[in-house]
Amino acid sequence: MNTVRAMTATLFSLGITGATLMGTTQADEGHEGGLASASGGVAISSFDIVHTRISTEGNSAVFRMEVSAQAGQSKPTATGQLAGSDVFSYVWPTTLDSYQVGFEREAGILALAVTAHPDFDDTPLFDENGDGDTGNDGNVWHSHWVVLQPNEACGEGALGVVDIAEGEQPRLPSTWPGLPILLDSPGWQPIFTEQSVEVRVAFADIEAVNQGMFDGVTAGLRVNESAHAPLLCVVDVMDVASGDLSLPGRVNH
Repeated sequence: MNTVRAMTATLFSLGITGATLMGTTQADEGHEGGLASASGGVAISSFDIVHTRISTEGNSAVFRMEVSAQAGQSKPTATGQLAGSDVFSYVWPTTLDSYQVGFEREAGILALAVTAHPDFDDTPLFDENGDGDTGNDGNVWHSHWVVLQPNEACGEGALGVVDIAEGEQPRLPSTWPGLPILLDSPGWQPIFTEQSVEVRVAFADIEAVNQGMFDGVTAGLRVNESAHAPLLCVVDVMDVASGDLSLPGRVNH
């Protein structure tokens, strides 16, 4: 846990590529617990974070983020190809051990991400748009577990989704989509309202979640122009709930 928090603090001190960090942790009227953030200063209102929370109910964790307006309305423009394409995301970086969801122990920063990307589909087990084709619905908002680490190839102080080198066979979740990165496509359905996105996730060990810390981030990611390592980089952080990516949020607080 301390390793993850130290990693995120180091990244912030280096300066995250493209970051616009406007959040605060001050209390905001109408929000109970979690991280309340100052609104404004973010170009797209649907990524302007005003509140982030993780709570648990039984063996499920509820990941919730509220924004200024029009949650989920903005999506990337299609480029027609995988290489160089964009991904928009709502992200909950956590201190949870990556082992909890099927990866190796302490593989990096484990984050739940809700993403949309019109140029590729990375949920081969699910048909999000209900048309009978599981390979054409990347532009429908869907959930992932991702494991992040600093990667200078993505930019100074930037994060990238951890690549799986050729020949490596790390521990992977059963719903891993086959891409050579530490990414899982578990099928947890995001629920949007005008100002919020929420995902409910079941855990075998909910107590590990109860002890966790978190933050909230809205960001753009990009597939490498060559479609090789690093495959997927965080290139545009739009907002950070805490303002400093220190993961100060406490589950159920």
